[in-house]
Amino acid sequence: MRIVLKTILAILARLTLLRYKPKIVGITGSVGKTSAKEAVSLVLSSRYRVRSSYENYNNEIGLPLSIIGEYSAGKNFFAWLLIVLKALLKLFTFRYPQILVLEMGSDRSGDIEYLVSVVSKLDAVVLTDIGISHLEFFASASALAKEKLSITKGLSKEGVAIANFDNDRIRENLNMDKYRVISYGFGPNCLVVATDFHLLNEHSVWGLNFKVHHAGTVVPFFLPNALGKPSVYASLAAAAVGLHFGINLVDASESLSKLTPLAGRLRFLAGIKHTSIIDDSYNAAPSSTLVALETLAAIAPGRKIVALGDMAELGRAGEEGHKLVAAKILELSVNTVFLIGEQVKIIQDELASKKFNGQVFLFENADDARIPIQNFLLPNDTILIKGSQAARMEKIVKETMADPLKAEELLVRQSKKWLEKP
Repeated sequence: MRIVLKTILAILARLTLLRYKPKIVGITGSVGKTSAKEAVSLVLSSRYRVRSSYENYNNEIGLPLSIIGEYSAGKNFFAWLLIVLKALLKLFTFRYPQILVLEMGSDRSGDIEYLVSVVSKLDAVVLTDIGISHLEFFASASALAKEKLSITKGLSKEGVAIANFDNDRIRENLNMDKYRVISYGFGPNCLVVATDFHLLNEHSVWGLNFKVHHAGTVVPFFLPNALGKPSVYASLAAAAVGLHFGINLVDASESLSKLTPLAGRLRFLAGIKHTSIIDDSYNAAPSSTLVALETLAAIAPGRKIVALGDMAELGRAGEEGHKLVAAKILELSVNTVFLIGEQVKIIQDELASKKFNGQVFLFENADDARIPIQNFLLPNDTILIKGSQAARMEKIVKETMADPLKAEELLVRQSKKWLEKP
């Protein structure tokens, strides 16, 4: 059934693209794809009709659906039939977007190549980050990098690769002779560069200030409610895409001042007992966890508390990734660590071996940890809550947030389907 559906959706997507011929921006990387997608879409929307991938529709089913403009019908055969009929009708009656911003994910070798084959050509690609996450089905980090970089094979002759050159795997492996490249990052050798990065807290509202440099132009950027460097990287990618499509840095800065941080991605929330929460519960990889810990250290006025769930899908790099996190906890003098899951025992053992001065508590799952964490919190504490999707760390966020009635609005995975999962 899935193979048949995959084939039908691919055909409908290709027909749609042939009919309307939109410009296409493809986004991939180990982390940061969705944030970049949102930022890029916001900048481009200031001048063009834009559609971006729905939610996390970044696989062989989701990407064609985003192109067609429909949502998944689950296992309902008749609902899928209706989607097919609507897609055919749209070939004759629809006002289509001028630009598509499509997230492209990869669990196995060849996934990116297939997604590129669906869209045929790309006018721009964004490479956000390549780390050691999602390694479960790859032999090595080099194999993962090769898979992610294969997105550039879809670039048109006039296309551009917009690449995070602060990431070694991207910078060292991208063929700059074959493609036009706009590099971005904090490094001075990038074409689009961020400097003067700092966090601001005005009237209990956090935000980010930084400057963006390009071709002799310097423009200040401010991102309200954003907390960490991932938001800066997403903004730099968006600014670079904007430049490719004729949008200057001033207009990009204006657009991004309206950027709302995504649920579960370094989002600041008020906690119970006059505490603060850094909600980074959407997912976890070593690189994003290190950034989250640095953010905690930067903004915590009192005790620094961490609730970490397993980092999944690391494959052979699982031990290395969890040890990197333990080292960062030691470096930043975190006061208390709550660990949830099986793999985080690596962090527990590493902290014990290095004579960690704080407290460490281990729980089997998020449900077991919710009440103990709530009871532990004191006024002026700041707690970072992070873990892979399977760890369900949003349950702990809901238990400790000041207004749990806003959970559906503010937190990840609040659909009925997710809430019914154990």
